Amino acid sequence: MSEQTVRVELPLILPGVPGSDDACIERLRTQMPKLRGILDAHVVRESGREIGLLCIHYDGDMVSLREVQQAASRTGAELEARYGHTVVRIRAIGGEDVARRIEGRLGRMDGVVSASVSLPAQAARVEFEASRMDEERIREALKEMGYEVDGDSDRTPSRRVGEWTSQGGWLRGLREHRELSLSLLAGLALALAWTGARWFGLPKPIELALYLGSYLLGAWDLVRHWVGALRKGEVAFDIDLLMLVAALGAAALGAWAEGGFLLFLFSLAHALEHMALDRARGAIRALADLAPATARVLRDGEMLDVPVEEVRPGEWVVVRPAERIPVDGSVQKGRSSVNQAPITGESMPVEKEVGDEVHAGTVNGEGALHIQVTRAAGDRTLDRVIKLVEEAQTKKAPTERFTDRFTAVFVPIVLGVAVVLAIGPPALGFWSWGTGFYRAMALLVAASPCALAIGTPSAVLAGIAQAARNGILVKGGVHLERLGAVEALAMDKTGTLTVGHPEVTELSPHEGASREELLVIGAAVERNSQHPLAKAVVRRATSEALDLPEAGELTSLTARGVRSSVGGLTVEIGSLRLWEEAKVAVPDALRSEVNRLAADGQSVMAVRHGERWLGVIGLSDQPRAGATAILSEIRNLGIKTIVMMTGDNRGVAEAVARGVGIDEVMAELLPEQKVEGVRELLERHGSVAMVGDGVNDAPALATATVGIAMGGAGTAAALETADIALMGDDLAGIPFAIGLSRMTRRIIRQNLLISLSVIGSLILATTTGIFGIGLAVVVHEGSTLLVVGNALRILRYGPDQE
Repeated sequence: MSEQTVRVELPLILPGVPGSDDACIERLRTQMPKLRGILDAHVVRESGREIGLLCIHYDGDMVSLREVQQAASRTGAELEARYGHTVVRIRAIGGEDVARRIEGRLGRMDGVVSASVSLPAQAARVEFEASRMDEERIREALKEMGYEVDGDSDRTPSRRVGEWTSQGGWLRGLREHRELSLSLLAGLALALAWTGARWFGLPKPIELALYLGSYLLGAWDLVRHWVGALRKGEVAFDIDLLMLVAALGAAALGAWAEGGFLLFLFSLAHALEHMALDRARGAIRALADLAPATARVLRDGEMLDVPVEEVRPGEWVVVRPAERIPVDGSVQKGRSSVNQAPITGESMPVEKEVGDEVHAGTVNGEGALHIQVTRAAGDRTLDRVIKLVEEAQTKKAPTERFTDRFTAVFVPIVLGVAVVLAIGPPALGFWSWGTGFYRAMALLVAASPCALAIGTPSAVLAGIAQAARNGILVKGGVHLERLGAVEALAMDKTGTLTVGHPEVTELSPHEGASREELLVIGAAVERNSQHPLAKAVVRRATSEALDLPEAGELTSLTARGVRSSVGGLTVEIGSLRLWEEAKVAVPDALRSEVNRLAADGQSVMAVRHGERWLGVIGLSDQPRAGATAILSEIRNLGIKTIVMMTGDNRGVAEAVARGVGIDEVMAELLPEQKVEGVRELLERHGSVAMVGDGVNDAPALATATVGIAMGGAGTAAALETADIALMGDDLAGIPFAIGLSRMTRRIIRQNLLISLSVIGSLILATTTGIFGIGLAVVVHEGSTLLVVGNALRILRYGPDQE
């Protein structure tokens, strides 16, 4: 057997996959080894790849490379043709466990592979077999269940009650806020019935009619959804059923007011919850409004306003001062400062000139810009962010999955206990049948886990929304929760802790030479070189506004330095090896200075002009501004160990680590050794976050508990590789992300404690007769609103809160 390997780009095999965690990638990986001659297949990350590569091991004696590639393409095409994916935004009204009902209904549809629904996010993520199902049928199924699907209504759920009169009058407001309107009308009917009977002698038939109206209005959506499910043969033992049974039980006992009060508060609480959660959804919906709908395009010498969807890569777009930029592209003409905060979260505008990249949704400053489009609408950074955030909302956090499982088991148990409570004690003579039935109904209210069901997803939604508002893309609640629990942080050096390019750090003139002469002669020669160190010397001379003389032709001396001439005299710049090999004596003082700078982790250039030694230039990749303070802030958030991982030499790494306050240094690492370093930290600390550039550090990012990529706005790979992407190239985003995740995790725990405590207390109070249905309803719905309000505190999170 002759085992060989080949790597194939996954986007070429599966061009329609939405991301690196798509199930079709795993299907491809598992199906390939079933083919003749294929030994194994696995996914690998590599620099510059958005999704990754499929590494295929095959027996070269059985199949050729071409046959393997054809087999991969054929298998990928089959999977592409077989499976489809969609995210549909919905307007679901009802109890929090309605998400499980929708998931169950969609999951039982012929052709649907998986469905995940987030009620707070109002989104359904569905994978389906394309031959048996399509997106339109999924949308139709949601409509049949009674839910509005995006695009079916021009309602603006986030509009405030106070705006009704200025937006078309009360009638339009009632239509647009049907859930709240029905609840308020139910409350009005209840109030009329109760006050009329108590103080105004209202006739019994009218009182009963008003109560029935209150019941009908308060339970309209609950009954409509539950009956719709029942007609399809779906028995939904959920929170809605508990409320309906309790209300009907109260009516059977003649406690019409208590039953009506239950339905009124239940529907009102849900209406207020949905309006409150619209605040969090609004933060995400606002992303779609960042970019203008049209662009000013230069075509055939004319300036035309064109819908942004019709603008193609390569075309030129003109953006006037103070306008939002509608496209991703590079500046071809003009100069201006651009406010990138909507995309990257950067607080200060960034100067843009010819050659610089700009992103759709950012705001131009005072100068006009001519931009050449690099990405069409749909592929812009903003579009990818919106898509990933929408998908993230449907990916449930571990705590959310726990509460889903808990409520699915808990609700049927409560129904069973209520039956026992209604029959057992009266049969044994402990209390009357009426008392038993009443307490059973009160138990249904008390044990309804509304707050438990909504507490976690509302916190996760608010966390994802607040992160997106501040230029941080979190790809799901699971990553938000996990980041809040990490105890160790691993960070790449180059481009993460440091600025990513060398700068002149020391100018050490030799005897008889001046600092300025050293820099002028060095920069005059090095401006003819493209080496990064040479560019750093020229930048330093330019920043000091020095006049540089003309230098002669540059000769590169491999691994030693360069040679040129200035003023008729030879100039040599490089390492001491350049002169040692030529048997030229190097002054001891200069040699000592070279050794000192090298020991400090700096790259060193010695400069000689004619027969004179001008001195030594020290260069290094400098730590980012404020890195020390930011790392201190990260420690204050509870991170116990901060480790630098770099492929650079240990001397350089140690120097940077000392400068910023790193705890440990792992240097001279290959990418696979960084993976081993992360695994070692996982063994020591249990959970580790890895911060890198999202490309070169991809294997380590994937191995860590949470992978954080910096500079996501500049590279699609960063958006796809990591669990969390900092859209801006700013270290300050790291403590913000950690602090936000810690706050979200605290809120989730608080909401769990509140909801479980209320449920336990109410069960005890209702079964012992301390609380009746009315008081149980007030406490129950109050706790639901309390956990939602607690979750919305995340939307006010800022760095100063930690």
